Amino acid sequence: MDIEIKGIICSDSDAWYYEWFGESCAYPQMVNKALKNANGETVTLKINSPGGDVFAASEIYTVLKNYAGRVEIEIQGLAASAASIIAMAGYCKMSPTALLMVHNVSTSASGDHRVMEHQAEVLKKANKTMASAYVNKTGMSEEMALELMSKESYIDAQEALTLKLIDEIMFSELPFVNLNNFKQPILSNCSVNIPDDVLNRIFTNSQHKNADFFMQKKKKEIETTLNLLNLGGKNYE
Repeated sequence: MDIEIKGIICSDSDAWYYEWFGESCAYPQMVNKALKNANGETVTLKINSPGGDVFAASEIYTVLKNYAGRVEIEIQGLAASAASIIAMAGYCKMSPTALLMVHNVSTSASGDHRVMEHQAEVLKKANKTMASAYVNKTGMSEEMALELMSKESYIDAQEALTLKLIDEIMFSELPFVNLNNFKQPILSNCSVNIPDDVLNRIFTNSQHKNADFFMQKKKKEIETTLNLLNLGGKNYE
């Protein structure tokens, strides 16, 4: 089942306004209803949104994380602000032409210095709660997530993949391989078992003298390397 996260992300109580004027919007009640209808089957969220209400986004993120089935996410255009939080809720693919944007939570307030100071503290805490979605998805530090937000970072697909904000770039022919997941082999504990018939074909199946001379030379190099590395190589004289 597909669920579209398009246009403004808003609260349930504000959704009527956008729907009345025919504007695209996404809100928690809509996502909850779709998940109930999906009944544990795989759902795909298709995101193209500038963001909106962070608390509505938090609720959508939470119900998606609690969903019993698989959640797949496609960032098709823009996943900005609150929409980027929702993008962290499942296995995320991103179009190579799309953007993901993260920034600090913002609001408006009026009052004396006490109100403003209090509001500043609320915003700082809200930033941390939003940053936790990026931290949980990627394993990056909270400091790094908050720094990305403070810079109002627009992130393309390749950078998002490198940061692990997404899991896959759409339409890519080759999968992304994180070399950090592989350990360097300990050569002295390895063994190389090259079948005799393969080596014989390499060393003897030459049609020209020059080629035969070259292959014999390569044979010596291979044997020398194997012996030096103590990898169980055999001598073929």
